[in-house]
Amino acid sequence: MNNPIKIAVVGPESTGKSTMSAFLADHYHTVWVPEYARGYCEKLTEPPTWQDEINMFYGQIALEKELLPQANKILICDTTFITVKIWSDEIFGKSPREVLDALPHYQYDLYLLLDIDLPWEDDPLRDFPHMREHFMQVWHDELKALHANYVVISGAGQDRYESAVKVIDDFVAGRAELI
Repeated sequence: MNNPIKIAVVGPESTGKSTMSAFLADHYHTVWVPEYARGYCEKLTEPPTWQDEINMFYGQIALEKELLPQANKILICDTTFITVKIWSDEIFGKSPREVLDALPHYQYDLYLLLDIDLPWEDDPLRDFPHMREHFMQVWHDELKALHANYVVISGAGQDRYESAVKVIDDFVAGRAELI
């Protein structure tokens, strides 16, 4: 298999995306692409600007391209630049043209949309604890607009991880039948 299967772990704030991504990468003996925006925003002293959103878009793409050759059959992506679209729409009322133009060209084989059924964990980079249902619906809408292949992953602890592994294993098995 020359091109790794690309799996995006997405969802609203505080749903365990980074933890899930690290777990899945370890489980499948592969690499994972961290969320570029987290490291970027940790260095900011003011709220992100329009240009910051564009920079995060390009940074996420570059990081994914850098890590893709290291993937072992599966590449796990801790979110995607769809996050830039969602945040830009929420904060600025619109999305950067670069993001909108790129969306149809950066599809992932499978999206795991992590449910908001975990307790909120405070973090200086998290902003909307009372808008989780809203953002969960936004994620559904964005993924549907892309005609994305996605599954909602719910549950806590080991059950959540096992659900994600089962979805991925079933997806990979289904793909193998097509080859």
